[in-house]
Parts: sequence; structure tokens; C-alpha cells
Amino acid sequence: MKKILLILAFLVQNIGAFASKPDTLVIRDSEAHYLTNQYFLELEDPYNTLQAKNVINDSRFHSISSSFPRLKYSKSVTWLKFTIKNNTSRQYLPITISKSIIDEFDIYYIESTADTADHRLLLNHLSSTDPRFNSNLLTQSITLINVPLALNSTQTFYARIKSNASSVIPIEINSADQFTRKRNADIMINGAVIGMFIIMALYNLMLFISVGDRSYLFYVIYIIFLGSTQSLILGIGSNLFPNDLKTLNNYITPLLRICFGYSLLLFAGEFLQFRQNLNRYYKFYLLLYVLYGLPVIAVIAGLPHIAYTLITISALVTCITLLFLVSILYSRGFKPAKFFILGWGLFLISLVISITRNGGVVPYNHFTLNVLLYSSLIELILFSVALADKINFYRQQNTESQLAALAIAKENERLITEQNIFLENKVKERTQELIQTNQNLSITIDNLKSAQVQLIETEKMASLGLLTAGVAHEINNPINFVSANIKPLRLDFNEIFSLLKKYETAANNAETAGLLVEANDYKNKIDADFVKDEILTLLDGIEDGASRTAEIVQSLRTFSRLDELVLLPTNINTAILSTLVILRSAIPYYIEIKPILDKLAPLNCYPGKINQVLLNLISNSIQAIKAKETHLNECITIYTHDHPDYITIEITDTGIGMTHQVRQRIFEPFFTTKNVGEGTGLGLSIVFGIIEKHNGNINVQSAAGKGSTFKITLPKNLADTVTKPDEPAE
Repeated sequence: MKKILLILAFLVQNIGAFASKPDTLVIRDSEAHYLTNQYFLELEDPYNTLQAKNVINDSRFHSISSSFPRLKYSKSVTWLKFTIKNNTSRQYLPITISKSIIDEFDIYYIESTADTADHRLLLNHLSSTDPRFNSNLLTQSITLINVPLALNSTQTFYARIKSNASSVIPIEINSADQFTRKRNADIMINGAVIGMFIIMALYNLMLFISVGDRSYLFYVIYIIFLGSTQSLILGIGSNLFPNDLKTLNNYITPLLRICFGYSLLLFAGEFLQFRQNLNRYYKFYLLLYVLYGLPVIAVIAGLPHIAYTLITISALVTCITLLFLVSILYSRGFKPAKFFILGWGLFLISLVISITRNGGVVPYNHFTLNVLLYSSLIELILFSVALADKINFYRQQNTESQLAALAIAKENERLITEQNIFLENKVKERTQELIQTNQNLSITIDNLKSAQVQLIETEKMASLGLLTAGVAHEINNPINFVSANIKPLRLDFNEIFSLLKKYETAANNAETAGLLVEANDYKNKIDADFVKDEILTLLDGIEDGASRTAEIVQSLRTFSRLDELVLLPTNINTAILSTLVILRSAIPYYIEIKPILDKLAPLNCYPGKINQVLLNLISNSIQAIKAKETHLNECITIYTHDHPDYITIEITDTGIGMTHQVRQRIFEPFFTTKNVGEGTGLGLSIVFGIIEKHNGNINVQSAAGKGSTFKITLPKNLADTVTKPDEPAE
């Protein structure tokens, strides 16, 4: 019974073995075959712990449903078991993996020793990085192992494959002569492709230098990274890192693909002007830069399998987004966008084909293997055409704008001609109207000048009226004093004359003694000594009145020059004192006048005008103090100061002052705060004009209830070339 059970178990085991045993791949001259699931069994080593000596007898090898072995996104190792028969004329067979990112590719096989006494089994190891088994190492664009196999012999091999990128593993077993032919053709194609990338980059770089459009510069950068990425796909990178494929596959390749994505975004953004043309969507476009930053983080973190996944996702999202944005631009009339739609549409299709090929959905063949390369080359051509079309597009727009501008210019010329004829007629009509209006304006200006002169004369008459009242009062006092002294002086002289007549009569009639006695009695009667003293006293009074009258007359002489138009050297201090004499009768008893005068040299000025300024300002100060309801310690202080190039006159009063609003307008003609009939409002305006004609300036400091200070600055170098003060300004 036990024997029967053992036989059944052996049969079941062998039936399972026969069911899972793959076919032997026979290779003949001028042949090359892919290692499909018909010829191999697969074993997954998820933790990379199995060694070749353990794998050889491992019973977990199994067949798979997909045609080609496939690497997962992990750090696992895939083992393949297959049998080859060499029916070629060479004692080796090249085994290759083309256009895949492979970190490690090793082949193991068992060989019997030649020792007849002890037939031991020897495990041989072949590596793609070992020059003994890779005769094409220095120029390879594929992963290659030359497997030694005797003629017409059969051998079972165990292949160990490791990579961090998800991809189909297209293992191809070649005859030596077929491999040589294919390699020569691949080298020529690869050289042509790389040469095309270099030529396109140099050509567009020259265009950038000549045209200066930044789109060409970004396109050159795009070509460089596109060419670098495709060169790695062609296997060129393995020449640079023959003994360090992990650095190439885990860092260089993903980083170059990321840089290619960034260069694509830069080129598209500059060429299509997303910021200006699609400002609404531009912030979403910037998120693509952030998306490409995620695989950078994965590479730095040492997670290349995640980086490759993120790169694929970023490429898909970028293509879809760019197709959407470019479609919007094309719908808005941007014609060069159609080439970008074709280019990125083709790239998206090729990317989908490549992804589905690696997933085993699309069959693996020469077209699907090279679809990205073909689409990249076509994309290069389309983008170059788009750049050229952009220039033509802008050139056409420029031509259209020039033609439109020319048409507008011609239309404008016609309209201008018609308008000129119309305007000429209108100008003639308006010229006649303007001539008439000008004549009317001339009459109006003459009337205004006359009115201005009359107003100025009115203010002068007001000043003269103030002068007349003051002078009349001042002269009346000494005249009255003189008049009052005349009558008693006449009586005294009559008495003296009578006394002299009596003495004359007595002298002529000396024999009459009574006449002399009568004369002496009359002398004693009139008190001759008293009469003498009284006459001297009366004469002193008359002399004092005459002096006061002379002082007033002297002041009047100064004001008599009110309209003089000649610059004269004038003592400013004397002018101030003369003004105070004229205004003496107008100054109330409660106002103290304090003239504090520096010693001044005669100043070249218009004396009458300066006196008018002083008269107006001091009169205003007196009126400002009078306007106060109560009076206490009221005074008007007048300062003069001598400076090297000018003199200053300050008139400060303790009057009612003025507000800021009033202070801003005091020099405006006809502006006054006095009651109707008390002023014309021209006094300070005339003062300002006089000071301005003297090339001086006047400043006011005042506040309501705190008095006012008027500070006048007059230059010492005033020449005769200044405008005459009474000449009307134009």
C-alpha cells in the first residue's frame, strides 16, 4: 500500500512539473527571439534575500499570464528560469535587455566539471557589468550579457533582474551575427537622433541670439533636457556610469526627467504667454511646478520607485492641463497653438501607450518600444513649426495693423481735408467775430484800467483826507496859540507906543516940566517892566507856535511827494517820525507810540509811496486798538533794523488781531473787515503792490485777540530799472 501511495505522489509531482515546464528556446543563425512566457518561469524575491544556490532548486518558479516578465514598483528582485539551445555557428549567444531601466542583470547556470572521477556541479555567474561577458560595454545602449553555450547544446539559465522602475523586461536572445547587425543599425539610428537634437538646439540658439525672443532660449533648454532624457532611454547613460548603474537609474535618470518637465513648463509659459493671455488660469498652471517638486523630494529621500511613479503622474497631468489651456488659446484666435495641440496630443498618446505597454495591456513590439522617441522627434518638428508660425503670426498681425493704420490714416487725411475746408470758412467767420470781440475787449480793458486808476486815486484821496484832518487839527493848535497872543501883544505895543510918544513930547517941550512928570506917571501906571516881560513871553509863545507849524509843514512836504516817480535817497526813520506827526491828532491818549529805530543810511526808494505804506499800516494799527472794547497798556511799537543787504520795518500793535482766514485774504483788493463806509478795502492791497514794486516783501503774524505784526523787508540795492509804482501791470 505504501508503495502505491509513493508512486501516486511521484506521478502527481511529475505531472505538475510537466504542466509547468516551459519550452526550450532554439536559436539559429540570423535569428533573434524575445523571451516570452512560453519559454520561462518566474520567481519573485520581494525582500532580495534569495541567492543563486537556493534559487536553482526552488520549487516556487511558476508561469505568468503576461507575455513578458514585468518589474513592480518595489525593491524586489525577479528571477527567471529558461532553457536555450544553441543551433548557431558561434559558441555564445548575446542576451540583451533594451531600453529599460535595469539596476542589476545577472545570469547563473550549472556546469559539470570535466573530472571523470568526480562529476561535481559548478555554478557559473555572468554579469552585465563584467567586460568578460559584455564585449560591447564601452559603447552599449542596451543591457547585455554574452552567454557561452557550446554548439548544438542545451542549457538551463537563471536570470536575476533588479530595478526601481516599473517596466516590462524585454529580454532578447540573439544569434551573434544578428546581434551585430542590429547593433550597427541601432548605433546609426541613435547617432542620427542625437545629432538631430544637437542640430535643433544649436539652430534655435542662433535664432535666439539673432531674434532675442526668450521663447527660443527656453526651447533650447527644452531640447537639451528632451535629448538627454531620450539618450538615457537609448542607453547612452550606461557609458557614463558603466559600474554604477544604481546612481544612473536612481538619481540621474529621474532628475533629468524632472528637469525635462520643468523645461517644458518654462517653454510653454513663455511661448504662449499664459500670464498675459490666461491670467485667470495662471495660478493653476503654477501648481504644475509644485507637482514636479514632489518627485524631487522622493529622489532626495532615496525613494526612486516612488519618484518614477510621481514623474509619470506629473507628465500625464501636465499634458492634459497644457492641452486644455492651449485649446482655450486656440479658440481665442491664437493660431500657433494648433501645433502645440498636435505636439502635446501626440506626446500624451505616446505616454499612454508606453504606460500601458509597461503594464502589459499593449503588446510589446518595435513601435511600442520606440513610441516616445518617435513622438519626441515629431514634437520637436511641430514646436519648431509653432515658433516659426508665431513669428509669422505676429508678422501678419503687424502687417494687418499697418494696413489698418494706413487705411485709418487715409480716412483721416480725407476727413482732415474736408474739415480744413470747413474750418477755413469757420475761421474767417470767427476771425471777424474775434476782431470785433477784441475791439470790445480793448474798450473794456481801457475802462478797467480807468476804473483801477480811479480806485487807486480813491484810496489816495482817503489817505489825503486822513492827512487833511490830521494836519488841520495839528496846525490849528499853534495857529490858535499865535492868534491868542496877538491881541495882548498889540495892547502892550500900544501902551509902549503911547509911553514913547509922551516921552517924545516931553523931550520936544523941555521948558514944560509937567510933561515929563506926566510921562513918568504913565510909565508907572502901565508898569513898563511888566509890559516888557509880557511882550517877551508872548513872543516866546508865538515862536513856539511857529516852530510847531514849521514841523507840520516839513512833514507835509514829505507827503507832498506822494506821486513822485523818481527813486530818491530817503531816511526811513525820518519818514516814520513824520508819519507819526501827521497822525498825532488821530492817536488816542491810551495808545503809547514806541519808535525803536536803528541808525539807518538813506535808502533808495520812492519816498511818497513808503510814507503811504507807513501811514496805512500805522492807521490800521490805531483802528485795530480802537476796536477793542477795553483798553489797557495799549501801544504801537515801531522797529527798524539794519542788515547788510536790506532793512526791515516792524509795526506791532496790541489790537484785536485777525483769524487765519482773514490773514490769508488781507492783501486781496476790496477785502475789508470794516463797516460799510469806513474803508475801500484797497489800503493793504496798495501796500502790497508798493512793497512788491520795491522788490521787497511783507509778512504778517497775527492771531485773534493777540495783536498783529507787519514786517517789511526792503532791499538796499534798488535801481532805477524797477517798474514805476503807478504803472499798471500787464
